[in-house]
Amino acid sequence: LLLRGRGMRPTPFKYTLAIALLQTCGMVGLAQWALVSGGAGKVAILSYTMPFWVVIFAALFLGERLRRGQYFAILIAAFGLFLVLQPWQLDFSSMKSAMLAILSGVSWGASAIVAKRLYARHPRVDLLSLTSWQMLYAALVMSVVALLVPQREIDWQPTVFWALAYSAILATALAWSLWLFVLKNLPASIASLSTLAVPVCGVLFSWWLLGENPGAVEGSGIVLIVLALALVSRKKKEAVSVKRI
Repeated sequence: LLLRGRGMRPTPFKYTLAIALLQTCGMVGLAQWALVSGGAGKVAILSYTMPFWVVIFAALFLGERLRRGQYFAILIAAFGLFLVLQPWQLDFSSMKSAMLAILSGVSWGASAIVAKRLYARHPRVDLLSLTSWQMLYAALVMSVVALLVPQREIDWQPTVFWALAYSAILATALAWSLWLFVLKNLPASIASLSTLAVPVCGVLFSWWLLGENPGAVEGSGIVLIVLALALVSRKKKEAVSVKRI
């Protein structure tokens, strides 16, 4: 912030703290907890039920409405997520992981609504400052949680430092900055639905790198989610074209 001449002035505290608790602490923290007993691919899919919660929250609190085709895309994606979840195969451990992952999506969805409210009331808020301050607040909260939760001693191997660097710089700082930028420039429902590509990538990478074979049923669910994403993207492009005309 100082190098770019933007100063260190905090963004509105109430909204920034809410985003920190819901987005970084809630979404990331619950998803990491879910990974303790759940597969990476399935946790990624369930955490990204966020778009469905955003659609509901945006309708309730922001007055946003979706077109009929986008509702159809949501139904397709919901059925795809149902196939990925496969509730008929869940035991207690996997159910706990699934619920934590879904709650992380709910928390993330709520943070998107808070961010939209912040932009509406403070349209000139600096996105880099917002990202920096919400990450600082979240880091303080999660540091306390880390001290209170019993855990094994960390083995400080080089891979740990690479993982921390990737998580902190790319997956958190850069990713949250881009996400808040998208939220500022698109309706919350459209911005959230565009993220459905991420869990699909999560499943594919977990298959490739971790050997987690999604199977026929879960694979069918992934295909449906990709189809839903394609429908949403097409509707979004049509809306942009109409707006330009």
